[in-house]
Order: sequence, then C-alpha cells, then structure tokens
Amino acid sequence: QEQLVESGGGLVQPGGSLRLSCAASGFTLDYYAIGWFRQAPGKEREGVSCISSNAGSIYYADSVKGRFTISRDNAKNTVSLQMNSLKPEDTAVYYCAALTDATATTTCARTEFAEFDYWGQGTQVTVSS
Repeated sequence: QEQLVESGGGLVQPGGSLRLSCAASGFTLDYYAIGWFRQAPGKEREGVSCISSNAGSIYYADSVKGRFTISRDNAKNTVSLQMNSLKPEDTAVYYCAALTDATATTTCARTEFAEFDYWGQGTQVTVSS
C-alpha cells in the first residue's frame, strides 16, 4: 500500500522542540518534492516548509524561518521537520504531502489535498504550558 505516515507530534512547552518525520511506504520519495503543512482549528491550511526532490530548493513560511529546519534522507525514504523554539501559535495538525517534480515554492503554494500525489494522515502538535 502506497502511503505517507507522519510521526513525532506531541505536547511540548513553549520554547521546546519536536522533530516530525514523514515516511513513505510502497513507493520511493526520490522524485517527489515533499511539503509540511499545518492546519489549526478555524484556520486555513498553510504550507510550513517544503523541499524539492534533490533538496536543491527549500521553502519556509515567514512564521517559521529561523526556527524550523526541513531535511530529507532519500536512502531512508523519509523527510524530517525539526521544530525549535516552538510557540503556542504553532499548535496544529501537521501533514506531509508529496508532489512529483515540483520546486519547493510551488509545493508550498498548494494546499488542497487533491493537488498532491500523496498525503499523510497528520500528526498533532500542541504547544502549551
């Protein structure tokens, strides 16, 4: 079964860190740009960070620049999002998604499930004291 699976979410205090992972099964991520998206209750889904298939282009939303770092390990078929200095406004469900042959900017500009080749089921991140 071809799917993306996110992991690493949880409850963390403000200023803390979490590392999210997006693992592909049933297919290889080599030819896909991967994006991390989030959606908080009552808010629109937004692109947080995206990376092209060869990691040649990377995009970060202004709200996370300097705090989040995206990386990929094609040998392990995974993409990670290291989140530091977390704030309460980072609280959301985080999803990863795969898009064939796209730049990081193009990937993060899309937010509809139907526009992607694969979506994960999401992982909850809660930042609260």
